Amino acid sequence: MPHIRPVSDLRNNFADISRIVHETGEPVFLTKNGYGDMVVMSIEAYERKLFESEIYFKLKEAELEAKTTKKRYSHKEVMDELKEKLAGRLEFDDV
Repeated sequence: MPHIRPVSDLRNNFADISRIVHETGEPVFLTKNGYGDMVVMSIEAYERKLFESEIYFKLKEAELEAKTTKKRYSHKEVMDELKEKLAGRLEFDDV
């Protein structure tokens, strides 16, 4: 169930809102004059949302590419290329 509070609670009950977003990992929706106005969330929850959005975007991008090309890669091809890139990165980091 979403946490919905009036925006005045941000000023009057900040500690309570902070506790909710950190303990539950869920955002608190703030209303102004009965309408949605803002969302407050912990930094951890925000970073998780960004990460999930990035993954979703990359999956959509891959899906589009799969529709526009016939080229397919085997698991071995993907892993070999990944290992090669990682090895190159490790060599560069050692310098």
